[in-house]
Amino acid sequence: MGNAVKVTLSKNANKVIAIGASTGGTEAIQAVVQNMPPNTPGMVIVQHMPSGFTKMFANHLNRVCKMEAREAVDGDRLTQGLILIAAGGYHMRLKKDATGYYVTSQPGDKVSGYCPSADVLFESVATVAKANAIGVILSGMGVDGAKGMLKMRQAGAFTIGQDKDTSVVYGMPLAAFKMGAVVTQAPLQNIMGVLMGKLI
Repeated sequence: MGNAVKVTLSKNANKVIAIGASTGGTEAIQAVVQNMPPNTPGMVIVQHMPSGFTKMFANHLNRVCKMEAREAVDGDRLTQGLILIAAGGYHMRLKKDATGYYVTSQPGDKVSGYCPSADVLFESVATVAKANAIGVILSGMGVDGAKGMLKMRQAGAFTIGQDKDTSVVYGMPLAAFKMGAVVTQAPLQNIMGVLMGKLI
């Protein structure tokens, strides 16, 4: 029995949840993460916003969530119970060393129209976390995140797309769905439950 518990905990300790969103995404992200328990695996999130606004958004999430939330700084360790929001104008990438996961946060050119880019984040998650990752693509205009999420799925990750009816703009989730990157589509109010189901 003790061994089974240890296996479950260690399995989740290696998990990473990656989320990408744009237009309508701030409300959607909050709906997904607000009630996630404080022992939830670390989350890395790209929300298309200019510099300054990402910090305000992270501070807002930190006030309303059970998890800790903050804007990512280059070299931040990603631990259970922590949400890192990509800084406006900076690409966030997941990395791993002997100690565990951490992120880089570096200025760069726009990718798929944006910096930060969900494609950049998702591709790094696919490479580093592989099947230990869960990807979520939420409301947003354009196609950012679709290619990266496909790479996540091909690497063994479980991927979730917000459905059309609950998306403010069904651009990003639709692009990912059309590309075959989405394992399951769900209405916004169900996404947290789907996430929790993959962690238990």
